[in-house]
Amino acid sequence: MKMLLFLATLAAAPLLMGAAPMLAGDPPQRRSDQMSALQARRTGAPSLREIESRVIPTMKGAQYLGSDYDSGSAIYTLKFLRDGTVIWVDVDGRNGQIVGRTGP
Repeated sequence: MKMLLFLATLAAAPLLMGAAPMLAGDPPQRRSDQMSALQARRTGAPSLREIESRVIPTMKGAQYLGSDYDSGSAIYTLKFLRDGTVIWVDVDGRNGQIVGRTGP
């Protein structure tokens, strides 16, 4: 099981790093958000991977479901599920600081 998780992570690494080409079917806003995140990374902002490595361990007992990025505010929203309740954690994409949280 660990090997399968490792291989899946390895295969997804280019996507997480923003190196994968954008699909022609991506909505324009998604492409814009992805380009903004990539540009921020080039100027020293933490990567999504770095943000996840800081936030996920703090969410004991919660299942990580994924993230969204809003280029207008430079905020990553990480989504978790714990005991049937959805929890959103907002993280400033410029410095990696948690700026908000909903749920228990």
